[in-house]
Amino acid sequence: MKILISLLVFVGLAMYNQRVNSQELQAVQIYSQDELIRLINNNQHLERVVADRCQLVQDIEARAEVMQVPAYQFLWGDMLAWGVCVDKDPQLGVYFMREAADHGLAGALEQLGRYYSQGVLVQEDRKRAVIFLREASALGNLKAQLQLAELFIDGYGSPYDFEDLYHWLYNAITDDRPTHLKIANYMAELEALMHPRAVRNARKPRDS
Repeated sequence: MKILISLLVFVGLAMYNQRVNSQELQAVQIYSQDELIRLINNNQHLERVVADRCQLVQDIEARAEVMQVPAYQFLWGDMLAWGVCVDKDPQLGVYFMREAADHGLAGALEQLGRYYSQGVLVQEDRKRAVIFLREASALGNLKAQLQLAELFIDGYGSPYDFEDLYHWLYNAITDDRPTHLKIANYMAELEALMHPRAVRNARKPRDS
């Protein structure tokens, strides 16, 4: 009787382990373009790759290098730059970030601008940071707009761009109270650097 019970327990455990392993090995679906851009904008793209147990590395690489999809170029570049699920290669990582930026991906433009502003992976170059951040800001990236405001207030960039930035911040929408207050403070500081007529022009609806 004891032998029979032990055998049943063994079989039950074997079936349970097989079911668990089957679930663990279930293939992860590749991310859609919209899903990946959302992950990038929320800075969750690397976490997602790790959470998916690095199963999509080859798919990501193919979409970045062969298909040249901007969102995947950025994801692949970030993975290489920081050694996420692949061997670390910052030089190649920044190359793919730039490829994504050249294709107009706002998240890539913002990150490169931030890296040049802070001297992360690349040499600090705030004039170059302004170029990347202005392009990302024009595409509606709020994180880039806030960083661009900081640089303008610190004396970087051209005063001719103040009106555009003020206009973007004036029309920015956020439900985050600290961000809302930060926008108001930056607008006030920009106003002090602008001609009153430029401020009036900038206080227009987004599509006007």
